[in-house]
Amino acid sequence: MRAEVQLTEMGQGKGPRVLLLPGLGARGSGFRALAEALSPVARPVLVEYPEGAHAALGAGALARQVSRAAGEMDAVVASSFGGMVAAHLAAAGVVRGVAFLGAFTRTAHLGARGLLIGMMGPIALWGRPGVVAAGLAAWRPVPFARVQEVVPTTALERSTTWHRALAIRGEAPPPELRRLEVSCVCIQGDRDVLVPPSTLEKLVESLPPGTPRHLLKGAGHVPYFTHPEACAELLGPWLAGLSFARSASAA
Repeated sequence: MRAEVQLTEMGQGKGPRVLLLPGLGARGSGFRALAEALSPVARPVLVEYPEGAHAALGAGALARQVSRAAGEMDAVVASSFGGMVAAHLAAAGVVRGVAFLGAFTRTAHLGARGLLIGMMGPIALWGRPGVVAAGLAAWRPVPFARVQEVVPTTALERSTTWHRALAIRGEAPPPELRRLEVSCVCIQGDRDVLVPPSTLEKLVESLPPGTPRHLLKGAGHVPYFTHPEACAELLGPWLAGLSFARSASAA
């Protein structure tokens, strides 16, 4: 059982240091293909959240855990619930850029679906997600050996998801980022059934003006998992802009 945030550094070269934040019940290892695709231009870091009831806190507390473990960082690429964690990091001033992949910073962005976030815990615990649930999230078949990267499969993961989902409803949402000096980009799958494309405009309205948005055709809720090359192609110019800004400020 992980009592603390676990990090796996993958990038060896130069470029922004980028944390890859999974969703509520997903594993950070699902980002591995995207991390490999980003390695030539960035220093990706896979993130695994703490496990167990004592660690299954809300997004704000989890953001503080991530910040303590990761230290200095340049950017965050966040999936789903990871967007809430990333928003807390940005509001705290510890990250300069956030990429949202099928993500949200407030459950209100999801409309009626936001009211069901707390139900993700019972679904994880009693529904025991498997191949079908993973395929629905990915919008394509997921090999059995990789299902655990998309949905919670172990008893501990399901229990953690239960406690964390309940904690989300009891905490204050992160501040909106529209007035902060943070660079953002949004990538959304047009087949996302959990955080549908219709929610994207509400997210963008809460972000700095001019935040670019991209719609990936044929992608579901985990485009980093199913479309890593396409995501890397969209993220590359954005990360290069962060790197340039850092170099300019240091000059």
